[in-house]
Amino acid sequence: MPDIWHQPLSLYIHLPWCLHKCAYCDFNSHATNIDQFPEIKYIQALIADLEHHKDTIGSREIKSIFIGGGTPSLFSPNSINEILSSCRRLLNIPRQCEITLETNPGTFEYQKFSEFLSVGVNRLSIGAQSFNEGSLKALGRIHSASEATHAVETAHSIGFNNINVDLMFALPDQSIDEALADINHACQLPVNHISYYQLTLEPNTIFHRFPPNLPTSDTSWQIQQNGIDRLADAGYTRYEVSAYSQENSNCIHNVNYWNFGDYLGIGAGAHSKLTDKNNIVRFQKSRQPDSYMHAVSTNTQTVQYRTLGSDDLIFEFMLNSLRLTEGFSVDTFIAATGVEWQIIEAEIMQLVEKQWLIIENSHVKTTPLGYRFLDEVVEKFLPTH
Repeated sequence: MPDIWHQPLSLYIHLPWCLHKCAYCDFNSHATNIDQFPEIKYIQALIADLEHHKDTIGSREIKSIFIGGGTPSLFSPNSINEILSSCRRLLNIPRQCEITLETNPGTFEYQKFSEFLSVGVNRLSIGAQSFNEGSLKALGRIHSASEATHAVETAHSIGFNNINVDLMFALPDQSIDEALADINHACQLPVNHISYYQLTLEPNTIFHRFPPNLPTSDTSWQIQQNGIDRLADAGYTRYEVSAYSQENSNCIHNVNYWNFGDYLGIGAGAHSKLTDKNNIVRFQKSRQPDSYMHAVSTNTQTVQYRTLGSDDLIFEFMLNSLRLTEGFSVDTFIAATGVEWQIIEAEIMQLVEKQWLIIENSHVKTTPLGYRFLDEVVEKFLPTH
């Protein structure tokens, strides 16, 4: 198995409340009104949860922290400071650690975000999704196009120089011109990272129960290809299937996921993947916020704990690594999973023959055609049990 002390480790912190549950959202998020969620009690539970893992993590260095949700920017700077101060007290957090906070443009306040920066947040991920008023309304977003633009420009003026914008395409009734207008607008903003991904109808969402009129698959593909070209012209390099960055601006946290690194998740419903001396394990925290807070008090918040078998390891490694444009090396696969290359070599070669994968200098990479059929590529490695 991989050497635990040399496995990169990230920390994910889940803050589950938002002001409105969007029609497409399948995340563990819960609608609330401002100041009507148990902020102090939840922060105390997060810290207690983290303390329960202190001995497991030991002195391993945390390379990134991602505070996601929900809408984490609903929380006060004092709460974010309390979380990060506890992380520094309990864990090995280097000075250069990437610390990301997700935010909704509809909750953006100059003073509040200035304080977020001062307490240690050094990267923002702003959920714009679109800069078109009609598209935002169709998605059920609470912010306007002008608020999304204002949030980015204000964050930059405050001093944030590491900003991501989330942008979706193939939206209800969206034309190619409208989609490219979104990309053009995003490229003109002071952001060094753009997450550009297609709207999908996930189970247990309003859109799944009441499907909107979406562009055809051919139109969606044309939108994506034109968007990729526009991003490249603007200086954004595609390094993952839905992530584009300027030079030296890849998201450290997400790259660790895609490289099959370890991560600890705290908070309601948060997932973890950790390497111990002999195994790689996955576990999840209680999903409902009230249940989670109660469970932490008795250290019973960890659920669905399981050890990954070799089939699971192969599938999860491929699920993540094949998203990266640089792919993975044979040696990396063996080191990360402990599985011999010969076990998957035949499946790899079949995908090479279909021109969905390519092998260059012992690196396995997904081709542009393979990206179009990425679900089918990954399905080749599904566990048989």
